This record gives sequence, structure tokens and C-alpha cells, in this order.
Amino acid sequence: MKQFKQIIQEGVYDPGIFKAFFLAGGPGSGKTYVTNRSTGGMGLKLVNSDTRFERYLTKAGLSLKMPDKEAALRDPLRAKAKKVTGDQMDLYIQGRLGLVIDATGRDYSIISRQKSLLSMLGYDCYMIFVNTSLEVALERNRTRTRRVPEDITRKSWQTVQNNIGKFQTTFGRSNFIVVDNNNANEDILNKLWTRVRGLVRAPVRSIVAKRWMQIQLDTKKQIALAKLTRDAIKQLDKDIKDRKRMGINPYSLNPFLYQLKQQDPKAFMQIIKQRGLNVK
Repeated sequence: MKQFKQIIQEGVYDPGIFKAFFLAGGPGSGKTYVTNRSTGGMGLKLVNSDTRFERYLTKAGLSLKMPDKEAALRDPLRAKAKKVTGDQMDLYIQGRLGLVIDATGRDYSIISRQKSLLSMLGYDCYMIFVNTSLEVALERNRTRTRRVPEDITRKSWQTVQNNIGKFQTTFGRSNFIVVDNNNANEDILNKLWTRVRGLVRAPVRSIVAKRWMQIQLDTKKQIALAKLTRDAIKQLDKDIKDRKRMGINPYSLNPFLYQLKQQDPKAFMQIIKQRGLNVK
């Protein structure tokens, strides 16, 4: 049987709660690889419409090379992937779950707006900026399963580069992590994982977040106490009936009643008195 404290803390102290990591980097930067290496196994929820989009393309029998002739069939699937991913993100946010938001970083205004909204809710927000040279980005894009046209890759790379300063200002120097992924070795990736893990495990800082967590704890405690009281009464009445002829004090062998005594002494005494039992 789970202990009372364990029951009410489930969900409220989940790993990464109230932490949001934004990923930025153009096509061919290696964001997906860096994301897996830096946030894997930490209980964070990945928000990435590209993965779903690729799945939709494959299911529809469309090419991952993104030919122009398939644009009319492809664009609705992209819109659907973004909507489904957005709905999923909303559910994560309702529970204040930890997030990894995978984006290119082309549109500064979208990321800035998302960061502001999450901060208002109490999230600690960080950015991992995956940086590469244009030459490396172009070469990797050529070998990707889902390729982006070279002119779009060049334009995207330059736009993302132009946003570095704005991202650093928005997130703050201490919350802005740049990863040089031209040839990132194991040592760099391991250090990044260690740093991210430290941020995930750090206590939340926002007063808004702490207030939300306390409200959740109070609500869960009330629900758990009500259930504990019902279970204690049910078990006690059964024990009274089964053990009356045996001369055994049923209170002494009722784990629910024991926990209720620790958590709500008044409710405990009321139950005992109503049944004419002695407290030992």
C-alpha cells in the first residue's frame, strides 16, 4: 500500500515540472540528435510537429524529399501535424509538465510569445541553440531523410543566425546554452546532458509555480484523506464483524486507520468513538 505522502506528491513533484527547454537551429543543425542526447531519460515531454509530419507523409505515400509537385497534398498534412502537436502541448501545460519544444528558431516572435506565456504560468524557460556553419548544415541536409530545398536551407540558416542575439536577450545569458554542433564530440554532449539534468532537478523558482504546486498538494490531500477515511471505515467495520468473537482489537490491525490517525486525528477519534472502541 502506498504511503499517504507518496500519494499526494505524485504528479506535483514529477521530474521537470515547470521547466521548458526551447530548441533552436536550422535544417541540418542536428537538433534532433542533440535533443535526444541532452534531454533523454529526464521525463520531459517532447513537442515536435516535424516527427508527426513525417509520419503523415509516409502514411500518405508522399516523398520525404519535399518535391514542389506534392506541395498541394503536403501542406494540409503539415497544418494537421501542427494542430495535433499544439493540442498535445496544451495538455502537457495543463499538468505543468516539463517540455522540450523543438523549433527551428526562424520566427523569433513565436518563440518569444510562447516563452512569455510559459513564464507567466510559472515555468523556468531555457534555450538550447544548436549552431553549425552553413557548409555543415547544407551537407547534413543533403543526407537527411526529409530534405529541405537548398535555397530554403540557406535562408533558414541565415534567419536563425540573425536571431541569436534576440534569443539571448529574451532568455538571459544564464538560461541560453549554445552548442557548437559542427563536430560535437562525446565530451561536449555529456557535459550538456549534465548541465540540463541539473536545471531539470533544480527547485522551481517562480512564486506562481510554487503557489500552483501548493494548491495541487492541498487538493490531492483532501481527496486522499476522503478515500483513506472510506477505506478505514470499510476495513474497520469488516474487522469488527470478523473479530468480535476473537477478542482482538480491530484497530490494531487496520493499516488504513493507522494512517488516518497520523494524517487526521479528529476524523480518527470520531470513527473510534462512534464504534465504542478504545484507543491503544
